[in-house]
Amino acid sequence: MTTEMQSFLDAVKFDKDGLVPAIAQDAETGKVLMLAYMNRESLEITLKERKMCYWSRSRKELWRKGATSGNTQEVKEILIDCDGDALVFKITQTGGACHTGYESCFFRKVEDDGSFEIVDKLMFDAEEAYRKK
Repeated sequence: MTTEMQSFLDAVKFDKDGLVPAIAQDAETGKVLMLAYMNRESLEITLKERKMCYWSRSRKELWRKGATSGNTQEVKEILIDCDGDALVFKITQTGGACHTGYESCFFRKVEDDGSFEIVDKLMFDAEEAYRKK
């Protein structure tokens, strides 16, 4: 690992659980696609492979985006916030980012009355993509 990459890793402030929020943003459109969490290992894998790898808080394991669905995220640019406790990854998304099949996890707009409006396009059939084999 280069000295510069080590400096970046040392600048990241992981929380008490060893995690940092990671926002995936479309590198071309700027659209926010998802928010997930990374631990140091998943961040190191992402830096090395230039493909997004997260930490699954529910499964307590590494989660390589697209390993099951094929909907991968290629890293184009990385931003760190002023406090070092949040990251933005500008990525190229293959397929949809959301496990429900939508392009973005933020596919529901909250209306004034509290109801939801679907404001995104369905990219794939989630039931088919995640069917247990």
